[in-house]
Amino acid sequence: MTEETNHNLIQLLSSEFGTRVTNVDEPYGLLTVETTKDDIIEVLTFLKKDPRTNFHFLTDITAVHYPEKQQGLAVVYHLHNMVAKVRIRIKVFLNTQTPNIPTASDLWNGANWMERETYDLFGVLFDGHPDLRRILNMDELGVHPMLKQYPLEDPNRVDKKDEYFGR
Repeated sequence: MTEETNHNLIQLLSSEFGTRVTNVDEPYGLLTVETTKDDIIEVLTFLKKDPRTNFHFLTDITAVHYPEKQQGLAVVYHLHNMVAKVRIRIKVFLNTQTPNIPTASDLWNGANWMERETYDLFGVLFDGHPDLRRILNMDELGVHPMLKQYPLEDPNRVDKKDEYFGR
């Protein structure tokens, strides 16, 4: 992937979406942009179907929890143009109280499983998903384990106390 390719893609996205695509960055050469949940399907459709972009492969959908931010949940899409060997990352920040976003399963069949996993682990609700239910954890779990609101370890564990190790 070259800087020129990223620059051309940035110009294309800017001309097509204007200020609806923001925070353009290139960490480690990976073009990263942000958009809103209202615009995500339009942006993804453009990136997949426009012959100038040709991002036919959905590599991943996941989320990241930023508990210190007001819009503390980011849904992250990774797309790949296999012909041009170009990747792009699209982020959409959501409110953790209402983590709803439209489904991409109408664009990519593989989004079905990825969205179920993101729902299961982070609690993101994909509106219009054909079968949004847990895929990795049991139904009665009641929490979404990748949210950073839960302690990493049980504070009552005695096998981790220093006095047991001579410290």
